[in-house]
Amino acid sequence: MKHTSVKATVIGTAVLALAACASTPPQGGGTSASAASGAYTWWDPYPQHDAGSAWAKRVGACGQQAGVTIQRTAYDTTALTNQALLAGQEGNAPDVILLDNPAVSTLADAGMLTAMSDFGLDTARFDKNLIAAGELDGKTYGIPIGANTLALYYNKKVLDDAGVNPDSIKDWASLTAALKKVKAAGKKPITFSAIGTEEGSFQFLPWFWGAGAQLTQLDSPQATEALELWSSWLKDGLAPNSVISNSQNTTWEEFLTGEFAFAENGTWQINSAAKAGFPTGIVQIPGKDGGAAPTPTGGEFITVPVQKDTKRYDVTKKILECMTTPEGLVETGTTFAYYIPSTADGQQAILAKEPSLKPWVEAVRTAKGRTSDNLGTKYPKMSEALWTGVQKALSGAASPADALKDAQAQAKQATGN
Repeated sequence: MKHTSVKATVIGTAVLALAACASTPPQGGGTSASAASGAYTWWDPYPQHDAGSAWAKRVGACGQQAGVTIQRTAYDTTALTNQALLAGQEGNAPDVILLDNPAVSTLADAGMLTAMSDFGLDTARFDKNLIAAGELDGKTYGIPIGANTLALYYNKKVLDDAGVNPDSIKDWASLTAALKKVKAAGKKPITFSAIGTEEGSFQFLPWFWGAGAQLTQLDSPQATEALELWSSWLKDGLAPNSVISNSQNTTWEEFLTGEFAFAENGTWQINSAAKAGFPTGIVQIPGKDGGAAPTPTGGEFITVPVQKDTKRYDVTKKILECMTTPEGLVETGTTFAYYIPSTADGQQAILAKEPSLKPWVEAVRTAKGRTSDNLGTKYPKMSEALWTGVQKALSGAASPADALKDAQAQAKQATGN
């Protein structure tokens, strides 16, 4: 769940053609008319990668391999979803859109996406837990170009000084015991993001799922246990009150001060962790009673908007296949430095190049899509209710049980069941 800047850029295969505000539709991009000249249109949420970037060249190369030129347009994540919905309604959608995975079901539900099976793309090779985020009502509407997820980064120096072995962390009890040792040694135990946005839900889900809770019942005893864990950490001084307003970036900045033993954060911080002024490592977020907790998947899916000219799908299929070969997935993963390939072959290939990614590959293999279990367009409403409940409990406005009872009522009203 990596956030990008708000600047949108329209990029040709090799030349920067236009720069505009994220709220402004691209001029001449994404229409059937512009694509008829031999260009295939591509939208993605990576405005930080300009025309000269490795990513832009990668996209262009897949177009060349398919015998066409790709006209690429980049938006920030939120603007991209809005523009995609608008383009679908106006009938001028691009050939390919890379969407943040929770948005796939939204566009699919609106009838704007083509199912992968409709143009013969085999999705069997993708990890089931990852591709599930692109499924709705038995059909698959997108394929993951990779995945990022969460784990606990640790500061080895702080843990050594406190006499904590990270390998000892197997469940919630052993983690909490480690946090108490760190506090007793005069250091700060853990930081995370519990902000009242999707980032807060994203970071709470490993604990929620790790307790055995399900998003269809936000006030279950298991869900309450997870929120009680976070609340107890704040009450006991094991986590700072700043977590209530922390974004994931703010959390990471706190960790980089060198004062914290642990920080919950994502694959996208791998490079930053390597450059920290102290030795770092990661451990999987533990489930309540042991084992790795399911963590939510972040990352984009390649989707294919419905086209009036169905003959275009043949070339689109070639572009998608080029992007998702084992080698292609590795190239994407290393280009972004925070993507784990979404197939077993791709994961083996990236580990051959970067063995240090093994803990992250393991985390991705046990991860779960936020819209999985056919939650689809209901997920955003459930998530908002969940982060609202977390905020109430951590701020002391309500007990964890009461906060989640209110959250369940809010979700039921919003989703109708």
